[in-house]
Amino acid sequence: MDQNLLNSIKRFSDGDELRAYTFLGCHPEQRDGVNGYVFRVWAPHAQGVSVTGDWNFWNPEDMPMTPVKNGIWEAFSSNAQEGQAYKYFVRRANGSTVYKADPYGFQMQKLPENSSRICTLDGYTWGDAAYRRKQGKRKILDSPMNIYEMHFGSWKRKPDGSVHNYEELAEHLIPYLKEMGYTHIELMPLSEYPYDPSWGYQVTGYYAPTSRYGDPKQLMKFIDKCHQADIGVLLDWVPAHFPKDEYGLYEFDGTCCYELSDPMMNEHPDWTTRIFDFGKGEVQSFLISNAIYWLEMYHVDGLRVDAVAAMLYLDYGRREYHPNKFGGKENLEAIAFLRKLNRAVFSVRRSAITAAEESTAFPLVTKPDYDGGLGFLFKWNMGWMNDSLKYMSLDPLYRKGSHNQLTFSMTYAYSENYILPLSHDEVVHCKNSLINKMPGEYDMKFSNLRTFYGYMMAHPGKKLSFMGNEFAQFAEWNEKGQLDWFLLEYPRHKQMQDYVRDLNHFYLDHSSLWNNDSDWEGFRWIVVDDYDDSVIVFRRIDRRGRELICVCNFCPVKREDYRFGLPRAGEYEPVFSSDDEKYGGSGTVLSTVTAEKEPSHGLPFSGAFTIAPMSVAFYKKKVTPRKKKETK
Repeated sequence: MDQNLLNSIKRFSDGDELRAYTFLGCHPEQRDGVNGYVFRVWAPHAQGVSVTGDWNFWNPEDMPMTPVKNGIWEAFSSNAQEGQAYKYFVRRANGSTVYKADPYGFQMQKLPENSSRICTLDGYTWGDAAYRRKQGKRKILDSPMNIYEMHFGSWKRKPDGSVHNYEELAEHLIPYLKEMGYTHIELMPLSEYPYDPSWGYQVTGYYAPTSRYGDPKQLMKFIDKCHQADIGVLLDWVPAHFPKDEYGLYEFDGTCCYELSDPMMNEHPDWTTRIFDFGKGEVQSFLISNAIYWLEMYHVDGLRVDAVAAMLYLDYGRREYHPNKFGGKENLEAIAFLRKLNRAVFSVRRSAITAAEESTAFPLVTKPDYDGGLGFLFKWNMGWMNDSLKYMSLDPLYRKGSHNQLTFSMTYAYSENYILPLSHDEVVHCKNSLINKMPGEYDMKFSNLRTFYGYMMAHPGKKLSFMGNEFAQFAEWNEKGQLDWFLLEYPRHKQMQDYVRDLNHFYLDHSSLWNNDSDWEGFRWIVVDDYDDSVIVFRRIDRRGRELICVCNFCPVKREDYRFGLPRAGEYEPVFSSDDEKYGGSGTVLSTVTAEKEPSHGLPFSGAFTIAPMSVAFYKKKVTPRKKKETK
């Protein structure tokens, strides 16, 4: 047997294989001068395995597999052809039989069929080399990052209600993203899944892009076009759990092969899904190889790792649990796996992005593993999201009693590298859309939402917002149809879209809002405790000292002659306001303010400002042109 294969199998069993997809699954191969396909599958407790498919009329007796080593089975066929469907026929440990899709299959049949398809990924010519070189030199922590989260099938559909394929949607989506000022898209899971309302978070084909929107080469072309337009692509990735569909990973060889074997601990009570056995080497190799697969074969820029909190805690969602060896509730195997995952990802691509959806106060999520951290690049700031949405949902009359919900996030804003998420989770399951979370009558809802968006853009942390938020969709998101684009025929919704577009570009154009997101030097409070007026004022400062003054008023009352401290002498001019008439605001005139030598808020100067009702405004110190020296 080939020594390279034996070495790969050993690494696979030890949990150290980064590219298990190159030898497991189905691959073209030549044997004894004959072209065909080799099939390999890991089923350590199976009594026997066969390959069944279109070429052998699904006869399990026709193509039995031979044990290779460490629970891996192999078979070769010179009759199998590209595009044909196949499954493994597994005789389980108890003697019963089951048909299984290939865990490493690169493509699956169109739903409702669920077989794997023979698919070769070679042959696509990428055109994103310049983009990838640029990204390799980029310091992402010091760069703008404004993410548009989206569900592929329900952003926009064809006139007959059918979905666009990967290539078709690119033609509509990419110009929109560029016009709106987004730097990245984050796609809800595209690995094959059986149930539409799961939105892709219950995966049956980890290596197979969903057939709903086309084939693998079409997805490659979609990502390629995004990169050529300088748009990064992030993919939601689900290593925490998998569904119990019979043809999937569930009890693959009749035993708990991919999942934990402990009946108390191997299933999520809330989701009725199986939990991966993160301590098993073969499972580590399966998942880590899958992460590398998306980075290398599809050129994705990074992965948003779903349900990290569910991975970290043994008691997540359950009343009873078996503690770890130290008596604690932390899942030590999952913690070790996440560290190993991030090491592997960054060893393959230093410019990669990994983001943890982690909703607890677990420490050091974005710190290196050698410092005791998990090694992620970013963590979703769920605390900021929950507190700020609770605050914004209050009638302004009562916000003064909850001022801490507005300011508390700054006590931990630099403890991790954060992304501020307004994700799909906040606009589904009777939680209301963002516009419907806002209090007041029609116009006041829009004023509140504009103010919230402005505050979010000024707050330290990278940005993420779900599709439809940008034009204030009133209905909760529904994956069964497209967004309510018809709302743009109504003035307030079009003005909101215009506002978000201009705010996004304002963010991109001002490095003080993104260049120092992970360092206290990038933020300074001016007014933090004015709960009576519901006003906060702060400075955002980039690494070269350029800054903006951010003035936020969360009350629908205009403030005249509102004095606050200023860091330097000079004139401070308004450069952006959510209250502008063109966005549906009241159009309060904001004048340039001259700093006076009157200390305030711990600063040597101060000025008297007009603050528009329910608004966010940005001020910039005017630069005084240097006088040219007179020539004699």
